Amino acid sequence: MKIQNHNVQTDNPLGSAPVGGLILKFSVPAIISMLVSALYNIVDQIFIGQGVGMLGNAATNVAFPVTIFSTAIALLLGIGGASSYNLESGAGHDEKASYIAGASLSMLGISGILISAAVLLFLDPLLHLFGGTPDVMPYAIDYTGITAVGIPFYILTTGGCHLIRADRSPGFSMTCMLTGAVINTILDPLFIFGFGWGIKGGAWATVIGQAVSGILVILYFARFRKMNLNKNMFLPHTEHIKLIVSLGAASFFNQIALAVVQIFMNNILRYYGAASAYGSDIPIACVGIISKVNMVFLSICIGISQGSQPIWGFNYGAGKYDRVRKTYRYSVTACTIIATVFFLCFQFFPHQIVGLFGTGSDLYFQFAERYLRIFMFLTFANGIQPMSAGFFTSIGEAKLGIIMSLTRQLNGTRFFFLLPLIVTLPLFIGIDGVMYAGPIADTAAFILAIVFAKRELAKMKQAET
Repeated sequence: MKIQNHNVQTDNPLGSAPVGGLILKFSVPAIISMLVSALYNIVDQIFIGQGVGMLGNAATNVAFPVTIFSTAIALLLGIGGASSYNLESGAGHDEKASYIAGASLSMLGISGILISAAVLLFLDPLLHLFGGTPDVMPYAIDYTGITAVGIPFYILTTGGCHLIRADRSPGFSMTCMLTGAVINTILDPLFIFGFGWGIKGGAWATVIGQAVSGILVILYFARFRKMNLNKNMFLPHTEHIKLIVSLGAASFFNQIALAVVQIFMNNILRYYGAASAYGSDIPIACVGIISKVNMVFLSICIGISQGSQPIWGFNYGAGKYDRVRKTYRYSVTACTIIATVFFLCFQFFPHQIVGLFGTGSDLYFQFAERYLRIFMFLTFANGIQPMSAGFFTSIGEAKLGIIMSLTRQLNGTRFFFLLPLIVTLPLFIGIDGVMYAGPIADTAAFILAIVFAKRELAKMKQAET
């Protein structure tokens, strides 16, 4: 552990206000922002499921890796920029912190445009790679071809909101996300049912909501920011890029792992589903629904983690390790309580949860309910993984953050553990192997999180004496 700079601004509440109140202040807007982000996909899934049917649900699942990769870039630059900004600000390096924020914002804008162009250029082969079946592909092409237009706004909003929270404006960050989600929710039924646009209507509703959110982020940094930014600070420098990438890498690799697992999952479900009573389309549709339901639980836990990050980063930079440890304890406790509640919902109300996303055959509900109960059986223990990954990133332990990100739970991914299991278990027990891979991977990831967290907290306690 490095000895940190103790010359911290005494007027910053991050270093002096009660920890519990700070977590609440920063986490509630972050949770709402994360839930709103999840709702973009969930609302589309619900209305598309009701208006288009099972094939529409399957199409959004096939398209989901595009969203995941976009999120990866947004978090690489957004969380990396925000974490670096907090650490430098806590250490009293205000000018350097502002340069980092400017570089992060400019790279968010550039990367969004490049990814959007790449998706539109390689749309058909990408969707085949992501597991599209002949029946699903027309819907997937329509949906992804339109939502790709909104990728620059999505990336700017997702990444920019982290910087807005780092600028001590969690309320505005929440407003950016919430406004876009409300617009999407209003337009979804209007476009899908009212105008009869089907899955294309759901896609356009998403794009319009994302565009409004992105414009609000631009407006914040143009008119309402607290940090000192000038034009020169938007030109990325190598040293600032390295800092951003090193601290954002954990979240980036987690999302990339999620994309890889999602692609493998779709293709494995397509192959083994065809050899089962369910066929290929039912498993792909069901797994897509369940992954999005799980997003609600994870959005809360990740929101608490994101709300805690400014507190962790600032106090670690200021050498106030007791406040860092206390913030971690409070955050983990909150996540564990929430995880237990969701575990009970997944086990006792699977039919009601799946039924929100439209009707289906008896086989459809049979598979979906069984998958939800088995795959998500360790939900009660999954709160600590996203919390620990955010914690390590915030204190500058980028390598530990990456390791935790690749083992933690996010929309069903535990890369190091899950990927080998979903490939090997179906060889012996068919499509059921995918279901049982989930709790086995979660157990291993939970144990690893506990070991790493205990070690880092012990180091801090030792440094206090």
